[in-house]
Formats: sequence, structure tokens, C-alpha cells
Amino acid sequence: MPAQAAKASIIEKVTQIVERAGRENSIEPVDVEWSGTGKHRLLRIYIDKPGGVTHGDCEFISQYVGTVLDAEDVIPGAGYRLEVSSPGLERKLAKPRDFERAAGRKIKAVLREPVDGRTVWEGTLSSFDASHTIVLEIPTMEPVRFHLDQVVRANLKFEW
Repeated sequence: MPAQAAKASIIEKVTQIVERAGRENSIEPVDVEWSGTGKHRLLRIYIDKPGGVTHGDCEFISQYVGTVLDAEDVIPGAGYRLEVSSPGLERKLAKPRDFERAAGRKIKAVLREPVDGRTVWEGTLSSFDASHTIVLEIPTMEPVRFHLDQVVRANLKFEW
């Protein structure tokens, strides 16, 4: 199996394990990263739940996932480091579900191609609909609209 396909397979299996583990406690995977080679391999899992993630939630998911990964031999070879954490205050937005949850909050989006002459936009996400159209409210401007496919990267913006 080519390296990219193997990586995607591991990420998919780990995501499914986290979904199964967290279902009862409303914990869901936000992102799973698999990186490194040899003795420096890292499996990083970001989780979230309504009301926020606790240290106990991270510990529970870490123990559950670690046990299942070892029992089912999901990750071939010897040794890897497992980290489980919250995605943080300025979490990445990538999937439709991320944008749905971010409605009403301030975000930053970097676009592939300019909309109204700009590729970087910050504003309040006023809506994200079934057609994956993002609408940002920008002070002193008309709302800006673009499609999820145009987004290179996006994240929440914490207002200090």
C-alpha cells in the first residue's frame, strides 16, 4: 500500500475508534494527524464536546484509543507517540461540521482566489448552509460570500 494510502487508512481507522469511544460522553474527533517516521512517529488526536474538553476526557480517549490500536494492530511497526488534546481557542476549521459549529463566531479564512479583491478575510460567520456557502459579516461592509471549496485554510479567531 502506498504511503499516502496507508496514512489515510490509519487516520480513518483512528477517527472511527475515537467516534466509538466518545459517543457516550458526546466527545467527537475534530482532527487526527499522523506524522513522522521510524522512532519519531506521532499520532495526534484533537477532540471536542459541548461545554469543552477536560483533562479527564483526553485521558479517557488516550487510554481507550491506545488499547484498541494495540489490540487491533492498527499501526504497523514498533513505537509511536500518542497525544490527545483540545483543538484550542483558534482551532482549525476544515469540515462542514466545523463551520456549522462556528456560526456566530469570528473566523479567519484564506481563499484560493480573491473575492472582492482579497484572499484573506476575517469576520463573524453569520451562516453556513447546506450548499456549503460561507457568509461573513464584516463591519462597515456588505456580507462576504464564498464557497467552502475556495477555502485554503480557516480558523476561529479568539478576541482578547
